[in-house]
Amino acid sequence: MIRWGLIGASTIAHEWVIGAIRAAGGEAVSVMSSSEERGQAYAAENGIAKAVTSVADLVGDPDVDAVYISTTNELHHDQALAAIRAGKHVLCEKPLAMNLNDACEMVLTACEAGVVLGTNHHLRNAATHRAMRDAIAAGRIGRPIAARVFHAVYLPPHLQGWRLDRPEAGGGVILDITVHDADTLRFILNDDPIEAVAISHSAGMGKEGLEDGVMGVLRFRSGVIAQFHDAFTTKYAETGLEVHGTEGSLIGRNVMTQRPVGTVVLRNEEGESELPLDHSNLYETALSAFHAAIEGKGAPSATGEDGVWSLATGLAVLKAAATGTAAAIETGL
Repeated sequence: MIRWGLIGASTIAHEWVIGAIRAAGGEAVSVMSSSEERGQAYAAENGIAKAVTSVADLVGDPDVDAVYISTTNELHHDQALAAIRAGKHVLCEKPLAMNLNDACEMVLTACEAGVVLGTNHHLRNAATHRAMRDAIAAGRIGRPIAARVFHAVYLPPHLQGWRLDRPEAGGGVILDITVHDADTLRFILNDDPIEAVAISHSAGMGKEGLEDGVMGVLRFRSGVIAQFHDAFTTKYAETGLEVHGTEGSLIGRNVMTQRPVGTVVLRNEEGESELPLDHSNLYETALSAFHAAIEGKGAPSATGEDGVWSLATGLAVLKAAATGTAAAIETGL
């Protein structure tokens, strides 16, 4: 059984990751919160045996095999390095870090230490996106030409906080949502983005100059161009992802979500048909793959390198929106 320590008494761990750890045959044995009171209450609520107040105490615990990091973005780098250097495997929330040098250091240090580093990009575990990837790889839409992502949602009050008012913590919609779009597109297309153009704005939720909406286009190595719309402000929009090729189109609806839902329709000269899907919990799929990777069987669903790519894309989108010019996407790996 893989024993997990949680760095961050977070909502995402409570709602999704703790259950996924257990469903994948592991257990959450310790949680770290800088607030002793919050940590103790969180441990009791989630059936976790230990609560500590420092990263050192958590990563130094011999009962912890792997660490899940879900703190605010500016803390990820130092916390991940502490865990890696203590010999713990690390699953880190996106973005891995606030800059590419730090993210690359995380990847290289994990490689040198011989531990598994994964990025929690849950969307590539969705049955919808896996079906789209398989259909494209099988040539069912011919050569991909263009894609569109609709990932404008409403950020509920209990998740707002730092995402809307703390630029130093990596707030804003681009590092929260656009990085997911980038990873999902890379996964589905089996291709890397090389350039971004974008315009962002604040429609009333983002504070301190932080963007709460963005539209833009990514250019991929193959020549595919992908349009995206991300926001925290749209209460009634649906999400979707489309890929259009020379011989057909894939139309995904309600697919940019944590829940195992959504549909994918294939349209081509033969007409329209819905792809068969075997929906399952995205996080359980991710944790099962991570546990297998620890045992030397394959890789995490999204590796550290995948996290570097999504961060590089997010940073390029930020730069493009700030400068009004196209920004190159480079990882440094």
